[in-house]
Amino acid sequence: MSDVQQRVERYLAAWNETDPAARRAAIDALWTENPVYVDPLGVAEGRDAIDAFIAAAQGQFPGLVFRAAGVVDAHHDVARFTWELGPEGGEALVVGFDVATFDDAGRFDRVTGFLDKVPV
Repeated sequence: MSDVQQRVERYLAAWNETDPAARRAAIDALWTENPVYVDPLGVAEGRDAIDAFIAAAQGQFPGLVFRAAGVVDAHHDVARFTWELGPEGGEALVVGFDVATFDDAGRFDRVTGFLDKVPV
């Protein structure tokens, strides 16, 4: 598994982390000092806002988990990857893909998300 693939796996694990302290520790380790997360549902600027955004997603979709759907495609300091959200071991209810840029240390600096499949 590539380094970028592992980073994305840790990123998705942070989205699944329901313990607030553990989630924040993961965010602090994975993201730069002033990161930005953007998707069709909103914008989160800074680690505090990203933490709140993830907590809100967990509240909206309780019991569902994010998982990678395929291999990460990456070059230079940019990666794109498809993810799914659904019950553990079940069919995905939501599918999307993210484009991430990294700093020189490999931390997420900006993630732009797109939604390909959403519940009707």
